[in-house]
Formats: sequence, structure tokens, C-alpha cells
Amino acid sequence: MCKVEKERRGVMGIRGLGGGGDKLKNSLLQTTSSSSSRSRMKLWMIRATTSVLLWTCVVQLTALGDMWGPRVLKGWPSCFSQESAVASSVLQDRMISVPARVLPPKRVYKNNGYLMVSCNGGLNQMRAAICDMVAIARYLNVTLVVPELDKTSFWADPSEFQDIFDVDHFITSLRDEVRILKELPPRVKRRVELGMVYTMPPVSWSDISYYHNQILPLIQKYKVVHLNKTDARLANNGQPWEIQKLRCRVNFSALRFTSQIEELGRRVINLLRANGPFLVLHLRYEMDMLAFSGCTQGCNVEEVEELTRMRYAYPWWKEKIINSDLKRKDGLCPLTPEETALTLSALEIDPNIQIYIAAGEIYGGERRMASLAKAFPKLVS
Repeated sequence: MCKVEKERRGVMGIRGLGGGGDKLKNSLLQTTSSSSSRSRMKLWMIRATTSVLLWTCVVQLTALGDMWGPRVLKGWPSCFSQESAVASSVLQDRMISVPARVLPPKRVYKNNGYLMVSCNGGLNQMRAAICDMVAIARYLNVTLVVPELDKTSFWADPSEFQDIFDVDHFITSLRDEVRILKELPPRVKRRVELGMVYTMPPVSWSDISYYHNQILPLIQKYKVVHLNKTDARLANNGQPWEIQKLRCRVNFSALRFTSQIEELGRRVINLLRANGPFLVLHLRYEMDMLAFSGCTQGCNVEEVEELTRMRYAYPWWKEKIINSDLKRKDGLCPLTPEETALTLSALEIDPNIQIYIAAGEIYGGERRMASLAKAFPKLVS
């Protein structure tokens, strides 16, 4: 009873303090919160100071290591044995010093517009066309967009430009002649997507003056001109000397295969050389070539009709009615496999040499290749 009475009085006494009790309680809470905030502040300051000191030490040690490390290590034989030192010197001697590539200075000129091109034909035709288009873009003072390769021709090859050629080398190696972009600038690209572009096939075997008088005004008017055919669109002869030199520079210097293709080529050549001397023969006797040229010597009636149907199936092949005999007399037909065998024999090529056929499927198959295979038994097609 006495204990319960005392506790009751104590509780009543605290309640009797009224507002004074609440003030004491708030004071205790404020003191506790302020002390905890000061503790957190001190902890943050300690962490920040420690981080700054650590980073300062790392920077100083790195600088000292770069300055004194090699000298100190040279004086410590325990770190490097004589064998490792000799090996290191041998490696340094064997290292090939690759000179830094010096890029040609950019040619500064007023840009008259943008030239887009879609190449057509096989790889050789497209390569020659790219040389022509670079020369035309340079002559017209326009910006050339990296050419698009043909994906709808007889070969149906889906490769892009960068899949075959070193596109960065192509752009930088010609920067002193013409500006080349991988794609149109965003603002110009939107115009093309909206159809604000002039598309046309240029006239075949045209002089450079044709592009200056006919194509340049279109570029200045529409800002973007798309040439959708490029095969043989610039004449080979009678062009300014600067145009011819630039064509050669593009073909033999700027158009470089990708490193993967070049490495594969080296491996193939090494394999071919392992079997001794060899000859690679590019027979231009595929179906599309014969259909396009109309050269049907040695073909039977069914083959002539098939080639004629193929020629009419391609609307951009302008010549439809072709006299094969006249074409042959003018020297515009490829050698047949039979004629090739006679030519190689006349050149006294060793009959035992290994011959590799670098071409597509020979039209007529084994029947047309029989005489060549008989004259040169080591024939691989």
C-alpha cells in the first residue's frame, strides 16, 4: 500500500509540473538532435579530408614513379635479372617503328551542295564508278556522300561500302581534294526524307563539261542530287589531266580494302603459292556478261534465247537488238574458253601450271570448259 501510494504521488508530482515538464522534455530532445547533427558533420568532414589526402598521395606517388621509377629500377639488380633485361632489349630491337600517319590538309572551298550516288554493276564497275564520282564531286565543288553499292544486280550482294572498303581511309586520304561524308547532315537528311531531292541517271560516256553545265545547276537548285546510275557515266579519254590523275589516285590509293579482306587475301595467296607457280584467269564468260554484250558465239539455240530474254528483263540495259557477229568483229566480245586456251598456248604458258578460274559460273559449264581443261589439266574452277 505504501509503495503504491508513493508511486502515485510521484506521478502526480510530475503532472503537477504541467508546462514545466514539457519544456524540460523539449530541451532534452533539442540537445540530443543537435549533438547527433554535430556528430554527423564531424564524420562527413573526416571522410572528405581523408579522401582529399588519399587522392593527393596517389597523384604524388604517380608523378614520383614516372620520374624516378625507371632510374631506381635500373639500379636494383634484384628486380630485373640479366635474362629479363636481355629479353627486353631484344623485344625493343624487334619492334617496328610505325611512322605517324600525316593527314593531308583539308581543302577549303564553297560547298555548292551534296551529291549522292548509287553504284550499279559488279565490283569492278562500281570501283571505276566511285573513281568517276569523286572526280566529278571535286570538279563541281560539292560534298560527296559515301557511295551506296549495288544490292539488286545479278550478284545480289548485300555488302555496304564499309563492308568492303576502309571507309575512314577513303574519307581522310581525299580530304585535300573533296569533302566526303558518311551520311548527310541531319537538316539535309530530313529534306531528302521529305522527297526534296532530284534523282536522275547521268548520260553515259559524258564529258566533264556535261556535269558542269547540266548537273551543277541542278545541285545548286535542289541542294541534293542523287545519281542512281554510275557505270561508264564519265568518258575515259579527253578529260583534263587533273581529272585523270584524281581517278588514278582514288583507284590505287584511296579505295583500300578492309583489314579483314586484306588479311584473307594474304592467306589465300600463301595457300596458292604453297603448290608452286600459278595463274589466276578472270574469264568474263558469265551469263550476265553474255546477255548484256549480246556475244553468243558457240552457244546453242536454247542458250541464245535464254540470253536474249535476260537482256530484255533489265530495262536499264538500253541495247536490246544486237548483232553478235558485228560485235565480235568490232572486238567488243570477251574471249570464249576455247579462244582462251589458244591464247595461253600461243603465249607458251606451261601446260602443267596451276590455273585458277576467278569468275562466276561459266556459262555452258563443262561443255564450254572442255578444251581449256584439256590444254591445261591443272585447272581449278
